[in-house]
Amino acid sequence: MQNKPTFLNQSRPLLTCMIQARTPADAMLTIRNAAFDGCDAYGFQQCQMERQYRDDKTMRNLFAQMCGKPVYVTNYRGAQNQGMTDDELADGLVTLIRQGATLADVIGDFFCPDPIQLTMDPGAVDKQRRLIDRIHEAGGEVLMSSHVLKYTPAEEVLRIAFEQKKRGADVVKIVTAGNSDEEELDNLRTTQLLAGELDIPFLFLSGGTHNKRHRTLGFAFGCNMILCVDRYDSLSTQSQPLLHAMRKIVDHLDYYPNIRP
Repeated sequence: MQNKPTFLNQSRPLLTCMIQARTPADAMLTIRNAAFDGCDAYGFQQCQMERQYRDDKTMRNLFAQMCGKPVYVTNYRGAQNQGMTDDELADGLVTLIRQGATLADVIGDFFCPDPIQLTMDPGAVDKQRRLIDRIHEAGGEVLMSSHVLKYTPAEEVLRIAFEQKKRGADVVKIVTAGNSDEEELDNLRTTQLLAGELDIPFLFLSGGTHNKRHRTLGFAFGCNMILCVDRYDSLSTQSQPLLHAMRKIVDHLDYYPNIRP
C-alpha cells in the first residue's frame, strides 16, 4: 500500500466525521468545522455529491483539505448515484482511493443485491474479491458493509462478520437495529463478542428506535471508529452522534479494562 494515513492498527477509536454534501463548497465547510471540533478522520459519502463535481481535480483538492487524516469513502446505490450500475460504483471506489482516500466501503451485495447486503452468489463474491484486490493494489484499505437494518442475533452477526473477512476485508461493518431496551443492550453484548472473536477491526452499529447508547458507547466495547456528524442537516444521518459531544466522551471515559490504577 502507499504511504497513507490508516484506519488499521489504531490504539484508540477514530472519531470519524461523515460528510454528506451536494457540492464541494458545502463539503469544505464540514471539513473545516470538523477539524476545529476535533475529528480524527473523515468519511466522505460520494453518493450524495452531485456528479458534475466529481472530476479528478476537485476530488483531489477536497481530500487534500483533510490535512493528512485518514479518509473513509462510500459510493452507495441511490441518492446522486441513482441509475448507476454496481460496476460503475465499484470503479468509482477505486478512483476515490487513487485520488487520496484511504478506506473504501465495498457493500456485501455488490454485483448481486441481497436483502441483508451479503450476497452468497459465487460469481458476485468472486467479483467482490477482485474489486478488493484492485483497491489494495491502488494503495487503499477495504471495509465491507452489510446494512441488515433489523435486529439480528449475535450468531448471525458473527456469521456475516467472518464472511466479510473471508472475502478480504480489512475492516468489517454491520448495521442492524434495536427497537427495545433489551435489543439495544443485546447489541452492546454482541459488540463485545465481536471484539473477542474477530482479529480485524470492526464497526457494529444499529438503527431503529433504540440506538443511542449503542452508537455512543460502541467504541468502549470494541468498535474501531465512531461515525459522527459535525451538525445535523437535511442530508446527515440522524442516528449518528455529534462530533463535539463524542470528542468529550472519548477523551474523558476510562474504557480500557486492562489498565488499572
